[in-house]
Amino acid sequence: MDYEILDEAVAHIQQQWPDAAPACGLILGSGWSDVAEAFEIKDTMTYISIPGLGAPGVAGHSGRLVWCEHAGVETFVFQGRRHWYEGVGWTPIALPVYALKKLGAGTVVATNAAGGIRKDLKPGDLMILRDHINHMGSHPLIGPHNETWGTRFADQTYLYNPALRALLHKAADQCGVDVTEGVYLAGSGPTYETPAEVRACQAMGADAVGMSTVPEATLANAAGLRVVGVSCITNFAAGILDQPLTHKEVTAATQVAMPRMKTLLLEFWKLLADAEC
Repeated sequence: MDYEILDEAVAHIQQQWPDAAPACGLILGSGWSDVAEAFEIKDTMTYISIPGLGAPGVAGHSGRLVWCEHAGVETFVFQGRRHWYEGVGWTPIALPVYALKKLGAGTVVATNAAGGIRKDLKPGDLMILRDHINHMGSHPLIGPHNETWGTRFADQTYLYNPALRALLHKAADQCGVDVTEGVYLAGSGPTYETPAEVRACQAMGADAVGMSTVPEATLANAAGLRVVGVSCITNFAAGILDQPLTHKEVTAATQVAMPRMKTLLLEFWKLLADAEC
């Protein structure tokens, strides 16, 4: 991880937006980008203008940092993320969390698109992350320790903050959006899992599988930020149905679920405001 570039990125954001003081960060995964349009937008900047971040390498990620608010909660929304499978290292993946930490945010909400493994999960369902499994074959905290990430050996017992998960459930109840909870497993990608790998994931206790979120959640928790995550189940994982998987299926499912995704997060932001995020 290149901390000189990370500090340069933070300095660039501060120079462009000297009055910005985000209380929360929202990282939008595949197909989630349109959620940002539901917030009251102050300004935007492209990822390619931010040192070390660069353009996302997959469709469904807009590649903009949005300075916005909702219910009085100042927020940085990252419209899209960089992925480990892009081969660009950990720096651009860590950058959103690093910037949020340095700029004083206390909460990070991470979203993604995922394949459903558990039998009751179907395309369009929203799953609050109760826990995760890192099956990426690497870890963002490998290497020399940096105090930004807290202690050398970060505890992950309550990585997905129980109070924030309860708040998400409350938001779902109040706005009439069905949600469930589950364990998310992240592989490295970029290929989808084989049916045999999906059976192995299921045996490990995973309810859904994807290629992201775990690095950012791990870093944010280590840095002392409160973390909560939401998956949009966009397809049945490989081998559940007798058909191949495509990214078009992923983006199509998120578009269908978009009204519920927006409604849930906007209601959650109202509750965050009451909870003094």
